[in-house]
Amino acid sequence: MADETLLEPGGDRLVRLAFPSEPARLRQVRDAVRRTAERSGCSADGVEDTVIAVDEACQNVIRHAYHGAADGEIVLEIYRKGDTLVIYLRDFAEAVDKDKISPRDLDDLRPGGLGTHFMREVMDEVKFMPPPADGGNLLRMVKRIAKDAENAT
Repeated sequence: MADETLLEPGGDRLVRLAFPSEPARLRQVRDAVRRTAERSGCSADGVEDTVIAVDEACQNVIRHAYHGAADGEIVLEIYRKGDTLVIYLRDFAEAVDKDKISPRDLDDLRPGGLGTHFMREVMDEVKFMPPPADGGNLLRMVKRIAKDAENAT
């Protein structure tokens, strides 16, 4: 995916990171998301929520899409569109059936399986987009900055 863009119409791209599906790379990703959310005006809670949601999504890609293999590619793009941050996370693994991606019931007490539930709780929008024409999977998450800043006061 050389230097293509996932382009958010009407938005300004703030960050584009392409990185291998190695868990050790997630620190870099978290740092980039944190800096971008801070510079965009998110509250401290909004920054941390966004960082954790992106980290959860990346971990899910590494664990489930690439089955732990470190040679997969992940692309993260963050856009500013009005009073929102729009985050795209793309992988190039086999397309998954987005209807089968759902959080586990919260009454089912066991480790793991709550990443998608958490992402939906802390972000204003989480949507598994149709698979790109050239394959893979695409996740879109939105964090409203203005709403976030109002809730912080």
